[in-house]
Amino acid sequence: MSNDLTKRRKQLRFRSWHRGTKETDLLLGNFADLHLDGMDSAQLDRYEVILDQPDPVLYQWFTGESQPPEDLLSDVTELLLNFRYTPEKP
Repeated sequence: MSNDLTKRRKQLRFRSWHRGTKETDLLLGNFADLHLDGMDSAQLDRYEVILDQPDPVLYQWFTGESQPPEDLLSDVTELLLNFRYTPEKP
């Protein structure tokens, strides 16, 4: 089971970093790097549903222009919406 979770986290991390827009790549990729290793299988399921949303929709969630629909509200959604990406300074 551990190998399955490791493989799944790796796949979700890749999907998070390769979205199509740089903004969501940075937001979701850094979120994934910080949080995926601590998520259980059910949380990974909920995160995967979030990743199925189009980039413009996710970006509107991040900027507060819109809210996720009620059926997508979860502990993972809350964690994601409270995440703040801060670029590293050289």
